[in-house]
Amino acid sequence: MAFVAAPPSTGRLTAVRSAASAVALRPARSVWAGARLGGGRAATRRPVAAGVVRMDAATTSLPKEQLKTGEPFTDTCVNTIRFLAIDAVEKASSGHPGMPMGMAPTAFALFDKHLRFNPKNPKFINRDRFVLSAGHGSMLIYALLYLYGFDSVSMDDIKQFRQLNSKTPGHPESNDTPGVEVTTGPLGQGICNAVGMAIAEAHAAATYNTDEFTVIDNYTYAIMGDGCVMEGMSSEASSLAGHLKLGKLIAIYDDNSISIDGSTDLAMSENTSDRYRSYGWQVIDVPDGNSDLAAIEAAIEEAKACTDKPSLINIVTTIGYGSPNKANTAASHGSALGEDEVAATREALNWKYAAFEVPDEVLTHTRAKIETGAAQQAAWEEMFSRYKAAEPEKAAAFEAAVVEGALPGDWEAKLQAFAADAEPAATRKASAGILQILAGAFPNIVGGSADL
Repeated sequence: MAFVAAPPSTGRLTAVRSAASAVALRPARSVWAGARLGGGRAATRRPVAAGVVRMDAATTSLPKEQLKTGEPFTDTCVNTIRFLAIDAVEKASSGHPGMPMGMAPTAFALFDKHLRFNPKNPKFINRDRFVLSAGHGSMLIYALLYLYGFDSVSMDDIKQFRQLNSKTPGHPESNDTPGVEVTTGPLGQGICNAVGMAIAEAHAAATYNTDEFTVIDNYTYAIMGDGCVMEGMSSEASSLAGHLKLGKLIAIYDDNSISIDGSTDLAMSENTSDRYRSYGWQVIDVPDGNSDLAAIEAAIEEAKACTDKPSLINIVTTIGYGSPNKANTAASHGSALGEDEVAATREALNWKYAAFEVPDEVLTHTRAKIETGAAQQAAWEEMFSRYKAAEPEKAAAFEAAVVEGALPGDWEAKLQAFAADAEPAATRKASAGILQILAGAFPNIVGGSADL
């Protein structure tokens, strides 16, 4: 396996390995739930926790106890995210509404209570990183960027979802939309990028932090879906994360048991939580991600408190949550709900607002993060000014490597000199020699390989 971790300002991971991942069969978790798929056939579903109701597509009325978080204003905020996704996908006649509908409570809890960011400076160095590994659910992040005051996504941009040259493409792209940390879409890629970011954070913290000054201490969060955990590369990167004990890495697994073809039982029967435990991760199960905000927030706090291993928060959700006829089915995964179903969902969730309408009180609440983020950055900058006075050499190296991404002037010459003197050798030995040269030139490079 070869990994390269970039500075925390960009944090990318490249991973290549050919290996088979061993998985454990998933035992029953006490209650089996049935569902009807988009094609109309009944399917056996993976078990869910006792007391949790997965919406059945054959049900025309939604269980009222599953519609509310217990806090009316929180319900309004969560449903605002849902309906921005629903309305944007509907206008585009294309997209993935189901994932944002199911993950809206978790995303709101994360952005509102835990994620550190400055909406007016998406490149604030010590921000927490958020990676939407399940990139097909891109309207989730676009809704959040708009609500929390990022300049990169306006309401007009949301209305241009999936249109040519828009800032809201069907899968998020970091070069087009500030606030998007990583371009995602190929399932499993984003969680690998998140592992690379967490490696970069750990490396930078070890390099530049001192007993008196904490220059880097950000968390890396990733939301991944069933497709992400099926992909082999996510297994490889997650195994490494456990081995490296990346305590600042928190992966949130959207366990909705639906793929584009129907129930994930068609292709998957493992116990994902047990697999991640075997990697050395802390695993926290949230059996009701539809309405139990307290459990979601407690799980994030528990994950943040664990410093010696990465955390997987397994959140059981309902894809297309709120849709009377398409929730919990593949029909809500990758296509617009349709005019009639959008109207039915508005009625089911008691959403009295027009398409793309955001309640004033929601925007007032979420935009308060602009002031909070600016204050967090100002506090960091004040600390860094003291750091520069006390540790001028470390501060200069940090600014050059991390802030500016500057390259040392002699690195190419060193590689050329190495090549000129090199004897014929196996590629792995040549690669090791090149990495040694680069490691001496770049203080922020991380490399390695599989045990061949």
